[in-house]
Amino acid sequence: MHFIDQARIAVKAGRGGDGIVAFRREKYVPAGGPSGGDGGRGGDVLLVADANLQTLLDFKYRRIFEAVDGRRGGPNRCTGASGDALRIKVPCGTEVRDARTGILLGDLTRPGEELLVAAAGRGGLGNAHYLSNRNRAPEKCTEGKEGEEWLLQLELKLLAEVGIIGLPNAGKSTLISVLSAARPKIADYPFTTLVPNLGVVRRPSGDGTVFADIPGLIAGAAQGAGLGHDFLRHIERTRLLVHLVDAASEAVLSDLQVVERELAAYGHGLERRPRLVVLNKIELLDPAELELLRAEVEGHCGRSVLAVSAATGSHLDSLLAAVWRELDIGAPRETEEPVMGEA
Repeated sequence: MHFIDQARIAVKAGRGGDGIVAFRREKYVPAGGPSGGDGGRGGDVLLVADANLQTLLDFKYRRIFEAVDGRRGGPNRCTGASGDALRIKVPCGTEVRDARTGILLGDLTRPGEELLVAAAGRGGLGNAHYLSNRNRAPEKCTEGKEGEEWLLQLELKLLAEVGIIGLPNAGKSTLISVLSAARPKIADYPFTTLVPNLGVVRRPSGDGTVFADIPGLIAGAAQGAGLGHDFLRHIERTRLLVHLVDAASEAVLSDLQVVERELAAYGHGLERRPRLVVLNKIELLDPAELELLRAEVEGHCGRSVLAVSAATGSHLDSLLAAVWRELDIGAPRETEEPVMGEA
């Protein structure tokens, strides 16, 4: 399955049905009066968040969506049938914007959540609406209104609590494959991971936490270099970043700083997001070298640094314990009152 996280679609709500001009024609009912019915309302267009979808691939093959028009009114004051609403399924985590202005229209994050993106046109009025003491036989009716029509930009941002970031070949895919049931492509060359990979890691309590393996960042990623610019958006929703660094690299501090600069350059508060710095591939270093390297990195970061081996599984329990601790610290308290203006 291809991972598509951006799409542009056109949506058009249904047109309202026309009202009609009609008069009662019944035996023994002289001058029956106007009886033209109203037109039916057109169908709305709504986007619906579906937990079973993980990509916007469907919109690669279909880009135009039109709801059903309302039917015209009938005699005997019969209202025309309304058009059925068109519900378009999108993955949870989809942001919806007006493609022309970039204005955010909605953010669908919860399964079943709906967003009205095009309102249907109202039905026209039949001549029965224009009956008055001065006009007993009106021959006036109105046409149905056109439904709204919009060009929308859909942008998927993965819903993951923990994002694994780092330079290419830092071992991110290996780590998520060991911690979860995810099976990303793993190889000994850069840019093996071309799309984000999601994996669910079980906590001691039995709850599942979603981890995301973000494709490797390189210098200039925030400006469009490499693959990072396309996938930095997926880090925006994460509560915690696990910054993986190749301990066997010839320039560990430089590698660390490259990713830190890209997070700051991208903005959206990523540089202030809680982050665990983790030295990976420690099986390639002897204990003395590891301790010196760890002290150097801790001096740069100003906090403790974890050291693990995703390949051998060494110290992964300590890493997960630190992850659960950070998530619990940042979890909102049930007794907290929401701030006015916040959702």
